[in-house]
Amino acid sequence: MLTQAPRGTKDVLPAESYRWQYLEASMRKAAALAGYREVRTPVFEHTELFLRGVGDTTDIVQKEMYTFKDKGDRSITLKPEGTAGAVRCFLEHNLYAEPLPCKMYYLNAPIFRYENPQSGRLREHHQFGLECFGAKEATADAELILLAYHLLQDLGIKNLSVEINSIGCPKCRPVYHTRLKEFLGERIGQMCDTCRERFDRNPLRVLDCKEKKCQEITRDAPSMLDLLCDECRKHFEELQDCLDQAGIPYRVNSRIVRGLDYYTKTVFELITETKDGKLTVCGGGRYDNLVAEIGDQDIPAVGFGMGLERVLMLLDSDGAGIPKDPWYEVFVTYMGANRPHAFKLVQMLRADGIRADLDHCGRSLKAQFKYANKTGTQLTAIIGDEEAENGMVKIKSMAGGEECTAPVQEACSVIRSMLR
Repeated sequence: MLTQAPRGTKDVLPAESYRWQYLEASMRKAAALAGYREVRTPVFEHTELFLRGVGDTTDIVQKEMYTFKDKGDRSITLKPEGTAGAVRCFLEHNLYAEPLPCKMYYLNAPIFRYENPQSGRLREHHQFGLECFGAKEATADAELILLAYHLLQDLGIKNLSVEINSIGCPKCRPVYHTRLKEFLGERIGQMCDTCRERFDRNPLRVLDCKEKKCQEITRDAPSMLDLLCDECRKHFEELQDCLDQAGIPYRVNSRIVRGLDYYTKTVFELITETKDGKLTVCGGGRYDNLVAEIGDQDIPAVGFGMGLERVLMLLDSDGAGIPKDPWYEVFVTYMGANRPHAFKLVQMLRADGIRADLDHCGRSLKAQFKYANKTGTQLTAIIGDEEAENGMVKIKSMAGGEECTAPVQEACSVIRSMLR
């Protein structure tokens, strides 16, 4: 047990970390282009935040949260999602007093859910999330959908599509809940145990069931889209107009409800086709009442979350190559007692921004070259007795075998030229 990670968690090894760094850099660039700035919130929050924000009828709160008592007998929960913490941060630091909208993103944020580990879903996973506070117009919803779509498309994820829905607001949703419960009440006995549990607590979630039998039973269920109030209908029409203007593929799917209670109006998912069927890559929507629910500010908001592990998994399955940086650009080898000269050269190269190293294990010169080859270094610099005596260094290309000799003082410029 001491040398095994807990079930549902995964190490990111040194040989894999460049993939994460590439993905994170792409996500930071996409967020910055739309004016989103990074926020970093704690890994754990007071449990009450999620009970009130996420909703005590959701599967997350009912079954999946990692909750414990701290030494002060306070109930603490590891973050099961990112939005509630971002809202708490927005309120605590009075960010609503600054010019709105307030656009923030979080990246590589650990999320914890106790569920059955499977491909693309871990008990500890990491999210890229964007939250926009103070923007009520549908253009803000469309902006997020487009940002996520173009990011994933540019990364190389194939067969990507957008599905959108509106689940109304507190004005029009109660009427829909009544109609839906009337429809489900005649059929709930034929449905799975999970749906029977949801029927009283959160009937909207019954539409999200993945069991084929339940999907067939609810195929003709009433649609929220038929009961939207004028405000929600207008907002949804404006969202579709924006997406039409952008020319991206999307479809209206009245069965999208998402798994969190705080959503209002727009909900959306970005989906890709895999050999095992459809897979959701990104999901989000509008949560106009959440800020008021947690604090005392009536401020509209919209956002999304995207799992990094799932994106990386899809990039692998789609064969989208991630550029791999060389471990070292230069590996400095030495003979005999010339280690101090090699060490000094390495420090010069690093000070000039060149990735470099030398042997720290007392290997022979032949073994140093063998190790350098394993690291994939582009160049080797060689300091033998003659080079050390004359203040010179021999530089060799590992790929082509070309080599030259240069004064140590000029090594950085010569190496940069060879790297180009």
